[in-house]
Amino acid sequence: MAGPIRHLSTYHHESTPAASTLINEINVQLALFRDLLIHIGQPHDSPELRERVRRLRRTCVEATKQTSQLVLPTCKKSSGEVCAEQPQLVLLYFMSNLLLRELAKCHRLVQLVPMDMSSYYENRAGPSNFGNVISQILLCKQITPDFNQEELCSIAKDTQEITRIVTDIQEFLPQHETLSHLESNIALKGDEVNGLWRNKRRGSLYKGMGVLCCMSRPNYL
Repeated sequence: MAGPIRHLSTYHHESTPAASTLINEINVQLALFRDLLIHIGQPHDSPELRERVRRLRRTCVEATKQTSQLVLPTCKKSSGEVCAEQPQLVLLYFMSNLLLRELAKCHRLVQLVPMDMSSYYENRAGPSNFGNVISQILLCKQITPDFNQEELCSIAKDTQEITRIVTDIQEFLPQHETLSHLESNIALKGDEVNGLWRNKRRGSLYKGMGVLCCMSRPNYL
C-alpha cells in the first residue's frame, strides 16, 4: 500500500517552494495516486481507501496548480528569450498529462465501482458538507451526502482545471522546427547516398559480370 500523503501545508515553512521541489512532489504523489487506483474494486477496496484516493487526488491537483503559477508567469515575461524555467515547464507539461490520464481512470472507476460511504461519514463531515447543511436548513430534513456523485463532479472539475493548465503550457513549450528540418534533410541525404551506393555497387557488379562473360565466352573459331 502507498505511503503517507504529504500535503502542501508541509511547505508553509518555506517562503516560496522551488518549482523543481514541487515537480518532484507531484511525481511522488502521482505515483501514489496511481498505486491506490489499482486497489479500487479489489479485495483491499474500502471507504477508507476511497477517502485516501480523494485526498491524494486533490493534493496532486493543487500541487500542479501551484507549480503552474510559479513557472508560467516567468515564461510569459521572457517573451522571445529562452525562459530559465523552461525545463521545469516541460516536466510540468508531461506530469499534467499523466495526471489527466489518472483522473480519467479515477472517474471511470468511481462510476463503475461505487462505494457506500454512509458508515464512513456517519460521524464526520463529507467531502463538501456545506451544501448539504444549507439544503437541510432550507428543506428541514436530513440529507445524506452522495459521495460517489460528489466525487464524479469533483474529478470533472479537476480535469477541466488541469486541461486548462496543459493548454496554457503548450504555448510556451520549446519548438523543434529547426531540428525536424535538419532531420528531414539528413533523411533525404541518406536516401541519396544510399541510392548512389546502390548504383555504384550495381555498376561494379555488372562490370565484373561483363568481364566474367568475356572470359567465359566460348571460342567458336
